[in-house]
Amino acid sequence: MGDKFGGLAFLPLPNREPDRDAFLSEVLTGWKRSHLAQNFTLQTTKRRVASVMRLADFSGKYPWDWGPVDADELFAHLRGVENLALSTVRAYQTDIKLFCEYATNPEYPWNENCGRLFGTTFSQVITEFNKARHVQDADMGPEKRAFTLEELQAFFDLADLEVERIINSGRKGALAAWRDAVAFKTAYGWGLRRDEVRHLSLVDFSRNVKAPYFGDYGILRVRYGKPQKGSPKKQRSVLTLLDWAAEAVDDWVRRGLPRYGQPVGDLFPTDRGGLVPEKNLRTRMRGFLDELGFPPGLDLHSLRRSYVTHMQTEHGYDTKFISMQVGHEHTSTTTIYTLPSPDYAARELERVLNNTLLASNSRVLTKPKTPSGKAPR
Repeated sequence: MGDKFGGLAFLPLPNREPDRDAFLSEVLTGWKRSHLAQNFTLQTTKRRVASVMRLADFSGKYPWDWGPVDADELFAHLRGVENLALSTVRAYQTDIKLFCEYATNPEYPWNENCGRLFGTTFSQVITEFNKARHVQDADMGPEKRAFTLEELQAFFDLADLEVERIINSGRKGALAAWRDAVAFKTAYGWGLRRDEVRHLSLVDFSRNVKAPYFGDYGILRVRYGKPQKGSPKKQRSVLTLLDWAAEAVDDWVRRGLPRYGQPVGDLFPTDRGGLVPEKNLRTRMRGFLDELGFPPGLDLHSLRRSYVTHMQTEHGYDTKFISMQVGHEHTSTTTIYTLPSPDYAARELERVLNNTLLASNSRVLTKPKTPSGKAPR
C-alpha cells in the first residue's frame, strides 16, 4: 500500500506518471485546513492560496520545482510592470513564504511523498535577498497624505453639490450620490477604514450619556475593525467628536434610508440590498478629486488620516486618546498619520513665542528689589 494522507492514496505504478495536479491539490487542501485550525478567515486562506497559484502560473512550474529565481522574477514583474504597491508585493511574499514553511515542515508528509513521487522536494524560495523588509508600523508611502481643512471642506461641498446636480439634470443616481457623500463624512467623522464604513449598521450607533448633545449618535460601535493575524474582526467603540458628522448621519437615516422602500439594517446599502461596493466609493471620490484639481496623494484612506491629523493638531486631542479612537494598538502608528498643516505649525509657533514672552515679562516684573529700591543687576 502507498502512503495515505488527506483521504487519498498515491500509488506510483509502473509506466504511470504520478498526477502532479492531484498532489498539489492535496497539499493546498492540507494548508487550508491548517489555516482554519489557526482561526484564519476564509478570505485570508483564499488569498494565500491564490498567491501560491500565481507564482505557479507565472513560473510555469509546480511548487516543488521552484527556486528563489522564480520568486525574484515574479516580484520584479509585480513591482516593475504591474506597478503594485510595496505592501501588496510584501503580502505575496509572506503568503508564499508561509506556504513553503508548511510544505517543508517535517511534521507533514508532503516533502517525503514529493521526493518519492517526483524525485524532488519543496524548498523555501523566500530569502533575505528577495524579501522586502517591514521596518515601520504603517506602509503609508511618501505620496500619501491627509486633506487640509480647506481641501476637506471643498470635497464635502462638492459631494453635496453632486446630489443637486443629478436631481437637476433629471438623471438617476441622486440617492446613491447622497449615500456616498454621507459615507465620506462618516469615514472622516469617526476616523474609519474603508471596510469599517461599508459594514456599518443602524444598531451600531447609541447615545453617550456624557455627551447628550449628540443625540442617538454619541457612540459608534465598530464591529468590522482590522483584525490581528489569525483573529476575528477587531471591535471597538468610537466616541463622537464632531456634531456636524452626527447631524449628517441623522439626516440620512431619517430622510435618505426610507427612500429605499424597504426596512434596511445597513447604513449604506445598495438598491439590491447589499453593501455599497468599495469600488463605487473609490470611483466617485476619484471623480471629485479630479474635478477639484487637488495635488496627488489623496484616496479613501486619506479621510482617516485627516481625522487623526486634525483631531490632534487642530482640535488638541491627546495622541493616546485618538489612538484608541481609531483602533491603533500602538501610538507610534498614530503618529505616522499625524502630519501637521502649515497653518497649525504657524499657530503653534505663535503660541509658544507668546507664552515665552509672557513668562519673560512676568519674571522681570517679579524680580526682588534691593533695599535701595533698585532691581539687582
